[in-house]
Amino acid sequence: MRVIAGKFRSRPLRSLHGLDIRPTSDRLRETLFNVLTAGNPQALAGSVWLDLFAGTGAVGIEALSRGAAKVYFVESSRQAAELIRTNLHSLGMSDGFQVLHDKALHAINKLEEFGLKPNFIFLDPPYRMREAYPEALARLGEASMAQKALIIAEHEKKFEPGPDFGKLHRLRKLEQGDAALSFYKAGQ
Repeated sequence: MRVIAGKFRSRPLRSLHGLDIRPTSDRLRETLFNVLTAGNPQALAGSVWLDLFAGTGAVGIEALSRGAAKVYFVESSRQAAELIRTNLHSLGMSDGFQVLHDKALHAINKLEEFGLKPNFIFLDPPYRMREAYPEALARLGEASMAQKALIIAEHEKKFEPGPDFGKLHRLRKLEQGDAALSFYKAGQ
């Protein structure tokens, strides 16, 4: 596993074996960021990200590598949260991020109270935790923090997380291999 592009291009990232960590593949991450930048490599410059169920931190680290100003990594596993810190440290990063060892719904509530207004929210629960998708998306559908954010859920291609969650409506579903990305935005 490696950083695909940007400041940390081709730098390796570590993962943990035996836990429920399934890092977003290099290919799917590349596709995701190609969609987000769509011919404008500066599209992510200065953006703020919320990376829920962050695992290795690969998606948030990719965002930082491509110019994001800040990434909030949320991970409930202590080992995985430490792995994210290790990956960030191995890249020489000391700022522009916050690693929160917390459950996703609790972190959403805390960050909502803090007044966070991210541009992008990425969520990628372990595939076996199918209930985490509607729970997190429904909470984000109510949250003021998500009203202007693009929300991206990675999931199994054969699993349907749902098209609508409160004010959130799916704009696009992109399938690649056994995985899929569902893109949501709040409507009026």
